[in-house]
Amino acid sequence: MQLVAGEPTEYLVGDMVVEVDHPAVRALSGELRAAHPDDVDFTRAAFEWVRDRIRHSVDAQDPRITVTAGEVLSAGVGLCYAKSHLLVAVVRAAGVPAGLCYQQLNDGGEPFLHGLVAVYLEGRWHRQDPRGNRTGIDAQFRLGQEQLAYPITEGSAGRDLAEVHVQPSPNVITALRGAQDALELCRTGLPATP
Repeated sequence: MQLVAGEPTEYLVGDMVVEVDHPAVRALSGELRAAHPDDVDFTRAAFEWVRDRIRHSVDAQDPRITVTAGEVLSAGVGLCYAKSHLLVAVVRAAGVPAGLCYQQLNDGGEPFLHGLVAVYLEGRWHRQDPRGNRTGIDAQFRLGQEQLAYPITEGSAGRDLAEVHVQPSPNVITALRGAQDALELCRTGLPATP
């Protein structure tokens, strides 16, 4: 899949959600960077840290809503979008361009968005899925050949959205900020479009 993105330098800044300058985000990024000076190794370590140490709200059956990178890091839990916000903040804090991507999935009901990350390494964009693994889901850090939580294949109900966003989708932020319970949001109101 050919991703659509701006200049990589546009994907280094923070905002109110992708909190590149949050002290805890900076500390985590610095710790991982010190152990992994190479950009690819660092980004893999950051991906695995977020994928494995931040629990997915549904898997953990944790209703707390987290949105910003700092909230996710503090709570240790988040939906796919929130985990993506944290991963993007951590890698941007170390100077690796990263953006937010989405898939439109359908589990038999209404379509909904799934949040992913794209990182700029070795001269091109590579999508990664920090959702978190469980039975039936095996997302891995890969360059060149994706291994996402929800691969879109011919005949599957879903589609990959090609745009790499500098900032989170306004629809995602509105849904998260308007929810009281992450589990209920997943049952009744995930956004369908960025």
